[in-house]
Amino acid sequence: MLLHFNIFKMMPSGFFIAIAAGFGGMLGWGFADFFAKKTIDEIGSTASLVWGHAFGVLALGFIALYQFVALGKGIFIPRDPVELGTIAFFGVLQACIYFLVYRGFEKGQLAVLSPIFASYSGIAALFSLLVLGEAIRGNMLLALGIIFFGILLLNIDVSALRLKRMRLVGAPGFKEVGLAAILAAFWTVSWDRFIGGKEWLSYAFVMYVCIALAAWLISRLQKTNLAVARPGLWKFLALIGACEVAAYLAISLGFSLTPHLSVVAILSSAFSLPAMALAYVFLKERMSAVQTAGGVIIVAGIMLLSMF
Repeated sequence: MLLHFNIFKMMPSGFFIAIAAGFGGMLGWGFADFFAKKTIDEIGSTASLVWGHAFGVLALGFIALYQFVALGKGIFIPRDPVELGTIAFFGVLQACIYFLVYRGFEKGQLAVLSPIFASYSGIAALFSLLVLGEAIRGNMLLALGIIFFGILLLNIDVSALRLKRMRLVGAPGFKEVGLAAILAAFWTVSWDRFIGGKEWLSYAFVMYVCIALAAWLISRLQKTNLAVARPGLWKFLALIGACEVAAYLAISLGFSLTPHLSVVAILSSAFSLPAMALAYVFLKERMSAVQTAGGVIIVAGIMLLSMF
């Protein structure tokens, strides 16, 4: 225990924040995906999207109230029309990403589609390293590469091995989730550039409200019935919101306080690991040996990253 403490004590504070933020995103989005799948199967993707993010706004509202009462700080809402419009753009884009992901979950298996969506992190991290010039040591880059390789293994279609080649899973929902992954890579890099050095909680709150409003507008355009017939689903819808908020606050904190976009992006994208584990235990979805190996490699990479 003392050794573990000393390892983190020797870390640069910004790098420790990046790791903590990445873990927060991983667990938050992993659990949120699991709860989303449980509700999507009963009330549909759009209704789950609307109610889950409505509860997320409530959760953020309670956090803002606590900040105001206990810390004497309120939520800052930008008055500059361009700044506010940019936040709204990020919210609408994220709502579209969620819409695609939830539609994919409605068509296919969580254990297959969640890791496909997680591949967005590789695009975001490479762009940050090669184009934006993010500074990162070679051993840290190795650990990030190991984690991303594990994520790719989660996507292997074992049945294709008999054809002596590997390919990404062309499963139901793949097109929707694949497009969402490309958009998510753009959102991640752009949100990092935008929120850096700003008051992260306020910006995350305003952006999340925009996600919820955009989700509601989508439901109106589709004329979706938002009724929840089974009372037992409300707790899962509330948990979607709570877990989503935890993830967004974590990565917004990481993007705002550290320059390590690639660390936050890769670690948070490992949300497929808890999502697949939960799907295996509670939804009886099965993983292949290759996918299991991918999960083990992700864990090993995360351990190496924390040591480096």
